[in-house]
Amino acid sequence: MVNLFHVDLGGAGRPPMLVLHGLLGSSRNWQTTGRDLAAHFHVFALDARNHGRSPHADAMSYEAMADDLAGWMDAHGLPRATLVGHSMGGKIAMLLACRQPQRVERLVVVDVAPRDYSWQGHRAEFLAMNELSLGSLQSRQEAEMRFEARVPDLGMRKFLTTNLARDDAGQWRWSINLPVLTAALPQLEKDALRPDDRFDGPTQFILGGRSRYVQESDHAAIRRHFPSARFTTIPEAGHNPHMDAREAFVRAVLEA
Repeated sequence: MVNLFHVDLGGAGRPPMLVLHGLLGSSRNWQTTGRDLAAHFHVFALDARNHGRSPHADAMSYEAMADDLAGWMDAHGLPRATLVGHSMGGKIAMLLACRQPQRVERLVVVDVAPRDYSWQGHRAEFLAMNELSLGSLQSRQEAEMRFEARVPDLGMRKFLTTNLARDDAGQWRWSINLPVLTAALPQLEKDALRPDDRFDGPTQFILGGRSRYVQESDHAAIRRHFPSARFTTIPEAGHNPHMDAREAFVRAVLEA
């Protein structure tokens, strides 16, 4: 278990809500939306192991990340909380809800289903990051330019460069544990749940209308694991509804 870094986004005294980012993301992805939610919850944004400002570790599995989350809750005196997880973070939240349901007041899963994925886009992104020569890099803008051949989407190139930081000597480095994440990608694509995993508590899946991460054909499997699941689709959003359509996303969380 590692001691996760977190950001307190406000709302002290209100019911606790933990927000969990996706692969290659960090707590920064939730700064604005989390502060909106803090009008109703005490919101904490966490960095998963090997991401953001959390410690690096050789193990990178959903079981390990769910244990990290439970350990963070114990360390902060939170026996129970609402979990909001996007993509990889959604898989972590689903696993903790199924294995330790007493810890989860309510589950909100953002644009991911309990199934295997083949993230071909991520494979190209990881290739681009591993090919980047940090020793000669001058700026994030230069990194974006070097990524262009493998990562055509400008927004994704900018997102990848948020994981670049300067060390004490002024040299660029990856804040993520790139070698471990690269090796773990096939495992992270897998379904985190066993066939008998189940969470009977209140559950909401918030989906991006322009995303293909969750299909109508996934709903039956979702309901097998989460019989109380409700679905909200935000038509104008892609895979990141909390960023693509922030106000609609916040309304969806609060109206459920």
